[in-house]
Amino acid sequence: MSRVPSLTLAVAGVALLAPSALPAAAHQPRTEPAARRVNTVSATDLLAEVRTCTPVSDGRYRKDHGSRATVPVCGTRDAVFWKADMDIDCDGRPGLRCNARTDPYFSAATAFAQSDGRPLSSEELPYVVVPAPSAVWNYRSHGVRGGSVVAMVYRDRVRYAVVGDVGPADIIGEASYAAAEALGIDPDPHGGGTSSGVTYIVFRNSRVTPIEDHRAAVTTGEQLAREFVTSDD
Repeated sequence: MSRVPSLTLAVAGVALLAPSALPAAAHQPRTEPAARRVNTVSATDLLAEVRTCTPVSDGRYRKDHGSRATVPVCGTRDAVFWKADMDIDCDGRPGLRCNARTDPYFSAATAFAQSDGRPLSSEELPYVVVPAPSAVWNYRSHGVRGGSVVAMVYRDRVRYAVVGDVGPADIIGEASYAAAEALGIDPDPHGGGTSSGVTYIVFRNSRVTPIEDHRAAVTTGEQLAREFVTSDD
């Protein structure tokens, strides 16, 4: 997948080096906490709620640098959503798989920090990247912020994440290494991701505190998703 630098790239003035990445085959797919095993909301249920798009963006986004702008941000009373690709954001605290050696666009910063002030870890935390505010769309005006809960749908999988970083103002469709891994998408920052088929549903005015508490994101996400598919809106 084509990858462009996030807005936080400039923050990492000095490249932080970490040990070389482990072979992808040696890494087992991430599973959700046990909290999501009972009374889960299916991909079919969620996709049925986002079949039609009422645009809330004043225009469309590109999936990758140089591509046509084809992706609108859509909205309901309870959520905003978009259907796009997934590029891999490996920014944040460097680790074995996300560092200046494995990712040519690596930045040691994320737009939102965890509770101890450190950047988020792309390897450990499933998070989604939102476009920087622009004339096309301002996420802040639609109940979205750092820590907002996101339901990600890919094929028959539903996984939960938080909004954790901000990217270029004209591109949409990016998430962390851990988010891709959870969905069964190749998380390699250099050539991984998928060109289409990912639906991102961000629940308005939701928030996980602390932002790095993935178990809370799953529990809250399940509750909000259940309400989303049973509401009259």
